[in-house]
Amino acid sequence: MKSFAALLALVHLVAATPITHNEQVPLNQATYPGFDLDLNARRLVQMEGQAPVWMTELEKIQAKAQGLKFFDITEAQDLGSSTRLVLKQDTFPIPNATETVRPILKKLSVKGPRENLEKFSSFRTRHYRSDTGKESQKWLLTKIFEITSEYASESLRDNIRTTEFTHSWGQNSIITRIKGSSSTDDGVVVIGAHQDSTNMWPFLPAPGADDDGSGTVTILESYRSLLAADFHPVRTIEFHWYSAEEGGLLGSQAVAKDYAQRSVNILAMSQFDMTAWVKKGTREEVGIITDFTDEGHVTNALVDLYLDIPYVETKCGYACSDHASWGKAGYPSSFTIGQSKSPFGVYSLNFHIPESSFENSNKNIHSTNDRIDISDEFSFDHMLEFSKLAVAFAVELGGYDSSK
Repeated sequence: MKSFAALLALVHLVAATPITHNEQVPLNQATYPGFDLDLNARRLVQMEGQAPVWMTELEKIQAKAQGLKFFDITEAQDLGSSTRLVLKQDTFPIPNATETVRPILKKLSVKGPRENLEKFSSFRTRHYRSDTGKESQKWLLTKIFEITSEYASESLRDNIRTTEFTHSWGQNSIITRIKGSSSTDDGVVVIGAHQDSTNMWPFLPAPGADDDGSGTVTILESYRSLLAADFHPVRTIEFHWYSAEEGGLLGSQAVAKDYAQRSVNILAMSQFDMTAWVKKGTREEVGIITDFTDEGHVTNALVDLYLDIPYVETKCGYACSDHASWGKAGYPSSFTIGQSKSPFGVYSLNFHIPESSFENSNKNIHSTNDRIDISDEFSFDHMLEFSKLAVAFAVELGGYDSSK
C-alpha cells in the first residue's frame, strides 16, 4: 500500500480545480464536517483471485487510488453461496418487438436528463457517507415520485411501487417496480445505475456528472418514456439506483443478497455507468463489457436493432460496477458504458481505471472536474442512445401486455 505521505501527494494531484484551502488540504484536520466516515474502520475486501483481506477505510481509499478493483464484502460475505445459481439462463429471445419499442423511443428527450443532471451534479458530493449524499438520494427519490405522478396513467400507477432499500450508512438505494401482468414467476427484468459519487480523496467535492450521474439520469429518462407510452409489461420490470458503488459495490451487493435469499427469479440485469463521454476525433460507440458478464446476452442485438451508433466489445475487469454483484449472486447480468474508438484502432474504456491505461478515457472521473460543462465531449445525445437501450431492454425482455 502507498504510504500516508504518498496519499497526501495524491490528494493534491486529483483535486484538479482551485477550491478553498481547507477543502484542498484536508488530511491535517481531525474531523470532516458533513461526513460519517471512520478512516480506521476495518473492512473485509475481496480482490480478484485472492483471499479476502481486512483493511481500514483509509487503505481502501489507497487501493482504489492505485486502480485496484474490489468487492467490500463486510456485510455480504455469503453472497453467491446460494444453490439457486443453477437457475441462470444462458440464452435470450431474439429481439422482435419493434412495433412496440420504436414509438416509445420517440418519446425520449435530452431535456429532462440535462435538467436532472444539472441538479444532481450540483450537490457538493454524493458520497454515500456524506450529508449531501443523503440529500441527493432524497432529491432523486422525490424526482422519481414526481415523474410517476405526472406521466403514469391511473391504471399503470396502480402497478408501480417505489421504495428505499435501507442501508446502515444513510444513503439508501432506490427501487422502482412496475408489476407485470403475468401470473407465473417468469423472472424480473432489472435496469440499474449507481447514484453515488466520489473524489479520489472522498472528502473533496465530487460532482460525478459522468460517474455515474449520467447513468442515473439515463435510466430515469427511460423510465419516464415507458410511463409516457403507458407501457404495461408482462414481466415485472425494476429500475434500481444503487448507493455506495464507489465503496466496493456495497449497495448492489446488499440488494442482490436480499433477492437471492428470497429466491427472487431475475431474468436479466443491465447496468448503465458513465454514459456521457465521447472523446474528440473518435467514433461514437456503445461499449459492451464481455468480462464478468453473461455470454449470449441480448444487449448486442438490441444495439444493432434500435440504436443509431454501433457497439464494440471490451473489458473492464473485476468488480468494476454493480452488474458484478448480480453476477456474483448467480443472476444473468450485462454492462454498457460510454465508449469511443480511436481512428488508430485503440479502444477507450471510460470507467474506473487508471486514466493513463486508456488513451481516450474520461480523465475527469473521481475529481472536481467530473462536470457537465468541462468539455463538449460530455454529450447528452450520447446519453440518449443509452436511454434507447434501456427502453429496448425493458420492452424486449419484459414483454408488452396489449390488453391493458
